[in-house]
Amino acid sequence: MKELALMKGNEAIAEAAILAGTDAYFGYPITPQSEVLEYLALQKPEERTGMVVLQAESELAAINMVYGAAGTGKRVMTSSSSPGISLMQEGISYIAGAELPCLIVNVVRGGPGLGTIQPSQADYFQATKGGGHGDYHLIVLAPASVQEMADFVDLAYELAFKYRNPAMILSDGLIGQMMEKVELPPQKPRTSEFDQSWVITGKRPDRERNIITSLNLDPELQYEHNLKLKEKYNRMSEDVMFESLHCDDAEFLLVAYGSSARICQKVVAVARGRGQRLGLLRPQTLFPFPTDELARLAGKVKGIMAVELSTGQMVEDVKLAVNGRVPVYHYGMPGGKVHSPDDVLEAVEENFIGG
Repeated sequence: MKELALMKGNEAIAEAAILAGTDAYFGYPITPQSEVLEYLALQKPEERTGMVVLQAESELAAINMVYGAAGTGKRVMTSSSSPGISLMQEGISYIAGAELPCLIVNVVRGGPGLGTIQPSQADYFQATKGGGHGDYHLIVLAPASVQEMADFVDLAYELAFKYRNPAMILSDGLIGQMMEKVELPPQKPRTSEFDQSWVITGKRPDRERNIITSLNLDPELQYEHNLKLKEKYNRMSEDVMFESLHCDDAEFLLVAYGSSARICQKVVAVARGRGQRLGLLRPQTLFPFPTDELARLAGKVKGIMAVELSTGQMVEDVKLAVNGRVPVYHYGMPGGKVHSPDDVLEAVEENFIGG
């Protein structure tokens, strides 16, 4: 039976992690996501489910603990915010190269550098293009509500184990700190019911030993490995997710994710009230990106605007999908400032209605 609760987004992720049967959490506090670790520490999930919760000495230590635990086939996760995720990039690249499932949560704050603790979406490139070294991708989920913060935890694990790949929930300080009603799922047991042929379980007489590594000094074998990874990333398009709002008859289209999409929902409502046929496409997966759907919509509208809390990152994927068929504009608010519906509506009227 589902439970209804009033929670912060960060708390919802933490509780959902317990309910999803997470085996271990390794993390380090950083604003604006410290509530994840604080909530887990207060809840004592080791007594509820046997889940291990450990504050590491640093973000580098935390991601390498995730690497080790993921190699044993456990449901394991970490969380941080922008500068902390940057410190984890080497480990994330290793995990992706070793083809291990895990969950990484980034509650984004303004940057670059130490920046500000206010919300931002300027980690889009880092999350979707592979912020570390080499040819790799993460599965990237973008929640726009506290409910999705909770729902995406179990979904991230499912996708991570389906593709044997790290999955990231890319949130921001606005959704992490806001409070909303959330329906929590029933408790799932910690489980090992999946294909364990690749897992390190100790020496066994019934199979050859498993070796998990991202190191391959033979260039031909590394070449084949990268082609295998590329084929896997292509297959991830099977699990693309998006939400459409008034797109069927839209004359102009907004594309936004996360907190920007919430703001754009209000913009669409106001514009529709004025007789302006504005629609919204909200990517729920940023990788895989809803390229095909956006390309389809590009054939029906007169213009598209990407709205994000950055100087322009997702807009590049929008332009690639549209492929020059209609004008693509960008509206962004960087540095930790958050645009209002009026700000976006003014940009819409300047570029679309009056343009």
